[in-house]
Amino acid sequence: MEIKQLITFKTAAETLNFTYTAKLLNFAQSSVTAQIKALEAELETPLFERLGKRLALTEQGREFKRYADQMIQLTKEAKNAVSGIEEPSGTLVIGASESLCTYRLPSILKAFKDQFPKVKMIFKPIDSREQTRLQLLDGTLDIAFTIEPIQYQDVTLHTQCLLKEPLKIVASPSHLLANVTEIQLKDLENETLLYTEAGCSYRVILEDLFQEFGIFTPNTFEFASIEAIKQCVRLDLGVAILPEMAIKEELRTGTLTELVCNNIHTPLHTQMIWHKDKFMSIQLQSFIDLVNRTFDGDRLLTSV
Repeated sequence: MEIKQLITFKTAAETLNFTYTAKLLNFAQSSVTAQIKALEAELETPLFERLGKRLALTEQGREFKRYADQMIQLTKEAKNAVSGIEEPSGTLVIGASESLCTYRLPSILKAFKDQFPKVKMIFKPIDSREQTRLQLLDGTLDIAFTIEPIQYQDVTLHTQCLLKEPLKIVASPSHLLANVTEIQLKDLENETLLYTEAGCSYRVILEDLFQEFGIFTPNTFEFASIEAIKQCVRLDLGVAILPEMAIKEELRTGTLTELVCNNIHTPLHTQMIWHKDKFMSIQLQSFIDLVNRTFDGDRLLTSV
């Protein structure tokens, strides 16, 4: 098994096109085919299958790709070590929800890029728990960040809770409830609620609470962007429930007002997740270390 074969297999597994793989690697297509066949013969199992005109990885091919990625990365690191090159390179694929992309991760990404300029970072938005799980399992993502009301549970994934923070109901300072010391959930029944998209963890919390208390809320708007929700709340078009990190600055400056409601007591967990068998490259371990150092500082300032 040669490193050249592994690189060819990795490229073919990602493109699912032998012709394009040959072009990327500057090989003849016959060479790509021969290398893949040699690997399959050595492993005694098919790595690809043709489904009509489409090329796909077999189950064994998907499993082998994880090991191929590790062997290629380890080879690069070994070459760097013996040649005196200590600065990590390579690629890091990171997935995160929209709120974390906007309010938690930019400073971490900037600090990491400053420290490791040769590492290419690819950032992918994720929308659901199942999407996150599948992309971590198949290696599409190296690491993911989620925000959930409970800690993410999956025996194949390693989950680290970084921070817990509260949800807050916010309204315009001119809203009729803005000067009420404490509201009841029932007070929101006739309000216009500005929601994030269906399935969002903190929207689900509020919907479950309304169901628990028998509250019907017919007036709702749905937005794809938290920033759009905040702008509409400022204009007194409705009220919203958002994680503290998203409205911290607006509460400080007084452009939004918190409606205190003791019925909402479920904190959100910001979590970092990776496959339990993921090869810990220098860049991935360095990124995890940076995230932990950053969130250690945040934990001192945030309580639930």
